[in-house]
Amino acid sequence: MSQTIAVWLVVLTALVAANLPFFTQRLFGLVPVAGAKSLGIRLLELFALYFVTGGLALVLEQRAGQIAPQAWEFYAITGTLFITFAFPGFVYRVLLKR
Repeated sequence: MSQTIAVWLVVLTALVAANLPFFTQRLFGLVPVAGAKSLGIRLLELFALYFVTGGLALVLEQRAGQIAPQAWEFYAITGTLFITFAFPGFVYRVLLKR
């Protein structure tokens, strides 16, 4: 797998994973939840999916070569990017009046 395909795979995975808590009533898209999921559960699920996506990125980076050391700035930027990716799902679930 080329480096470009790996990067796009991580970006698309992040986009899907960031919106998953807001587009489904199931936990992680798999486990049914009794009743409606609260916003707190959705945010915890978003937090967990951030680390799952980061794990995928780490595996792909390791397969491509040496893993680059990361400081706190990397996690701050990727975290805010992940939250930005979640904005369409948040608007759909929380802000739109039905």
